[in-house]
Amino acid sequence: MYTFQAATWGLALAVAIAVPTWAVSVPLRDASLADRVWASFIAVPAALYVLMLGADARLMVMLTLLLAWALRLTFYVSRRNWGHGEDRRYQAIRARNQPNFELKSLWLVFGLQAVLGWTVSWPVLAAAGGPPWSLWDSLGAALALAGLLTEAIADAQLARFKRDAANQGRVMDRGLWRYSRHPNYFGEACVWWGLGLMGLAGGGWANAWCLVSPLLMTVLLLRVSGVALLEQDIAERRPAYADYIARTSAFIPWPPRRA
Repeated sequence: MYTFQAATWGLALAVAIAVPTWAVSVPLRDASLADRVWASFIAVPAALYVLMLGADARLMVMLTLLLAWALRLTFYVSRRNWGHGEDRRYQAIRARNQPNFELKSLWLVFGLQAVLGWTVSWPVLAAAGGPPWSLWDSLGAALALAGLLTEAIADAQLARFKRDAANQGRVMDRGLWRYSRHPNYFGEACVWWGLGLMGLAGGGWANAWCLVSPLLMTVLLLRVSGVALLEQDIAERRPAYADYIARTSAFIPWPPRRA
């Protein structure tokens, strides 16, 4: 009963973040504001679960990792997008959903992302009130931390590469990007599989529904808003990227293939 109540309030909080953000996006004509609050759709419900259901060592570690992930991502996305207007991905969504996209974006963009973010928060909900810390918790926490460091390093390497005017038009294939075309997304997936493992350690197989979280994130990263979307036309816009695709793993870091 308490778990259901916490889940309901978590969803309500996610929606409460989505609606005013949508209201701000309408006069700005910038639906990509959703990217700046995406992490809060996950972190705020998760923090509520800990407050409502009680904090043990497992939940505190999970919440610490999640808040570190949320703060880093929010700062990174906000800094990257500041002053650039609506992201081209959202411009395409806007064009496909005319007329009245301003109203439609309430559920097509902000409402949908609020529900998805709430779903991703489920491992924290599943872990509440579980048995003492176990080896599986240690493995999950280590995987989540490694993923967080991987995506932070990858994003920093890419940002530094883009700041150098000499790299204009070139393909980033250095550092972690030498071994994966999307090491930041791989790190992101590791974060959620690590937290999912901790949710399973706390809730047992009866709460295996928490694995919907890492499964959903992996699908989004590979097939929806991540790899597939970014690469659908990049080889046409940047011919050198075709060679990068030929020699570099799309997701899981791996030594590059020889030409």
